[in-house]
Amino acid sequence: MEKSTILVIGAGIGGIATAARLARHGYRVTVIEKNEGPGGRCGSLVKDGHHFVTGPTLFLMPEIYERTFADLGERMEDQLDLRRVDPTYHLHFRDGGNLILTSDLQAIKAQLEAIEPGSFGGFLRYLDEGRRHYQLSMAHLVERNFRNLYEFCSPRNLMLLFRLKALIRHYNNIGQYFHDHRLKAAFTFQDMYLGLSPFEAPALFSLLQYSELANGVWFPMGGMSRVIEALVDIAGRWGVHFLYNAPVAQIDVDGRQVNGVTLVDGRQLPADMVVANADLPYVYRNLLPDDGTADRLEGKRYSCSALMYCWGVDKHYPQLQPHHLFFAADPGRNYKKVTTDLTVSNDPSFYLHAPGRLDPSLAPEGQDTLVVIVPVGHLNEAVPQNWRALQRRTRRIVLQRLAEFGVSDLNQHIKFEVCYTPKDWQQRFNLVKGANHGLSHNLMQMGYFRPRNRHARYRNLYFVGASTHPGTGLPTVLVSARLTTERILEDIGSTLPISTMRPAPVMSQ
Repeated sequence: MEKSTILVIGAGIGGIATAARLARHGYRVTVIEKNEGPGGRCGSLVKDGHHFVTGPTLFLMPEIYERTFADLGERMEDQLDLRRVDPTYHLHFRDGGNLILTSDLQAIKAQLEAIEPGSFGGFLRYLDEGRRHYQLSMAHLVERNFRNLYEFCSPRNLMLLFRLKALIRHYNNIGQYFHDHRLKAAFTFQDMYLGLSPFEAPALFSLLQYSELANGVWFPMGGMSRVIEALVDIAGRWGVHFLYNAPVAQIDVDGRQVNGVTLVDGRQLPADMVVANADLPYVYRNLLPDDGTADRLEGKRYSCSALMYCWGVDKHYPQLQPHHLFFAADPGRNYKKVTTDLTVSNDPSFYLHAPGRLDPSLAPEGQDTLVVIVPVGHLNEAVPQNWRALQRRTRRIVLQRLAEFGVSDLNQHIKFEVCYTPKDWQQRFNLVKGANHGLSHNLMQMGYFRPRNRHARYRNLYFVGASTHPGTGLPTVLVSARLTTERILEDIGSTLPISTMRPAPVMSQ
């Protein structure tokens, strides 16, 4: 039997993983990528010996990566040299206080009790809640497809949503465990991984803090781009072909089917099936005939965006650790500026990453590679923001805050700067509104209510990535790749058995 041809639009981690999974099932797969290389939002930048990650900097939920590699016939430990990061973060509050998050219970107990006597008991109860939320949500909400509304809103699932506190806001819920505002901020900020404010996010996201402390925060030597490189290598050995610098102009349709894509340069690539890893709202707006879906998606909630500063520094700052978080004096006001006003606060919270602390090869000897990420509002078409002015203003604020921390001469030692704004995310990755995390994760945009991974009309068009089920974040998108692959194989009734072999070895020259 002749193998079916599948085109995957976008070489993000979801597209790569889906392509590799389908190729292992015997299909001919080509990944089409608009940019010069793979990775999508998990990108990298190398300049003058400085290695930057231009996307996620944390390797979380290692068990999901492990399953992905295993499903592709590989062992994760053969592909990645992972180092556990502990302490995980150094947190800095506006009043001058600090908190070092660690899985060492005795060390964190002493810190918590110094801030709020009796809070260690609340911390343990909070972690136990996070454990329940993690186990229940992964098993019943995240790692499964929902084919119809009843599957999601069954009596069992409705009870589950109550157990997961899906109707309670995270920041309100954490008041059961901590009273000090600094501890409330310290154990809810992870919601921003999903582009959410903890003042709006469901309380079920306590699972994020549990996952970090129980399963660990890790770092792949060489940086997060090593994950992409490993998956591309495996996909290639399963026979996946990658076509770069090939932006797609449209998905070609014929009745209730798609039959390939047309590239911007006019080339037409036929296919039996298409999987879109490009930003889902962009696909509906720009690559498909208008059926009203793009307008409906326009009305949904989108995640925040970010200003990202990549600094090549000609000095080493020993006081900087791998992961720092600097909190605003008023986190609630800061989050409102981001998620409601769609701008950036005059006193923003921000994250600083110094990857050279974990892998010295990522910075020249005696120098530093620094990444600063400031959550900001997504693009506002109604009242366009002046992002270049906001970029300059925010840069001054960040440098002043770092000077207060003790890094007082950083500006004089920045050799070069590369900065990404919401407009850059939109232009480089076709992200609607420049929203880094795609559609937001409020209750009505989760599970069955999130855009599904198969098109309602074109039955051989599928989706994978942050804005389809189950959602955003690298581990979750890897789950998306598995669920989309499973749905494709179920829908077409695959007659090609999965290979039990490992991918072809790399041949020496």
